Amino acid sequence: MEEKHLASGSDATEKLYYHDSHSREFTATVLSSEEKVTAKGKKEGYRVVLDRTLFFPEGGGQFGDQGWIDGIKVTDTHEKNGVIYHETEAPIAVGAEVKGELDYKERFSRMQQHTGEHMLSGIIHRLYGYDNVGFHLGAAETTMDFNGELTSEQVREVETLANQAVWDNIPVEILYPTKEELASMDYRSKIEIEGQVRIVRIGDVDMCACCAPHVDATGQIGLIKLIGAIKYKGGMRVSMVCGFRALLDYNQKEASVVTISRKLSAKPDSIAEAVDRLQKEVEAQKEKIRILQEQYLKGVLKEIKPEDTCVLLFEETLDTVAVRNFVNDVMRITDGICGAFIGTDAEGYRYILGSSKKEITNISKEMNQTLNGRGGGRSPMVQGSVKAKQSEIEAFLKAQS
Repeated sequence: MEEKHLASGSDATEKLYYHDSHSREFTATVLSSEEKVTAKGKKEGYRVVLDRTLFFPEGGGQFGDQGWIDGIKVTDTHEKNGVIYHETEAPIAVGAEVKGELDYKERFSRMQQHTGEHMLSGIIHRLYGYDNVGFHLGAAETTMDFNGELTSEQVREVETLANQAVWDNIPVEILYPTKEELASMDYRSKIEIEGQVRIVRIGDVDMCACCAPHVDATGQIGLIKLIGAIKYKGGMRVSMVCGFRALLDYNQKEASVVTISRKLSAKPDSIAEAVDRLQKEVEAQKEKIRILQEQYLKGVLKEIKPEDTCVLLFEETLDTVAVRNFVNDVMRITDGICGAFIGTDAEGYRYILGSSKKEITNISKEMNQTLNGRGGGRSPMVQGSVKAKQSEIEAFLKAQS
């Protein structure tokens, strides 16, 4: 299999990243430098074309490389018809001999993620026959969409096998097969491509058509960690971090665990049990509060008489079920308007209104219109919210009674 570099046509940019994906600097000649202007006339920097470049352009679910050309920031990189365009913050003289420098830390991180994605996809395809139907290498994590579902046990199995392949330090090979050789190869991402097909082979873990830079061997990935797996469009969306990103993810979660363990006065490996205990304590306190609220409302009910035409209760906090029961109980005592308003003058009130005789739906609508409220329901009970003061609400409803 002859080595090639996938340049096509005399105007195509020479792609140095296919010579060595770990190169960081290069020299080139500026072929063009144009100001980038949107259809609405907005200026958005410059587009620079070089005769050759180390900058990998956006494509295949991966962002374009960033870096510098003669110290000028390259913010993004795109390719069209074999020509690579460097988005820069300033113009560069046409014909100038320039020095390009990659943001190699980010490039290497993306290579870790991309090779890790190949390994995960290859293992899932081999074990379960699922295809990777969507891939996005984001700024914080990588997502992969598969056309089949995985159990949590299967997700952990795949993660373990992928990391075993990392520890085996398998060489990552780049192949340029002939059409005849390609026809007999069993590889992923088989689509019709004009010209040379580039194959990335990782031992017996994966073989896939791909145009992106990769690490030289799986050991350079360091660690593959799956941080999410959810059902998505009849299949599975798996989220992953590799290498430096996996270390950052671990450090962030470790810091959270340490903070939580201190707040709960529990050892880091015992915080789940501590949270369970705290939840039980909270539920017990809620039950005590519910009983106290019930006793309080029973006391309020004792003061209500059948001849009362407007019974209104205002409190900052009360359980919704207790409030509804209170309104029902008041409706059994009096035919007038009864209501409970939970909140404050500053924040507004949630309310439940009821009446066994009056058309409470119409009264509620008029109150909402008058006092900046909203809500609804059917007689004999309605609910909603209102942004008004207690005195305004009392005055309005007493006038209706």
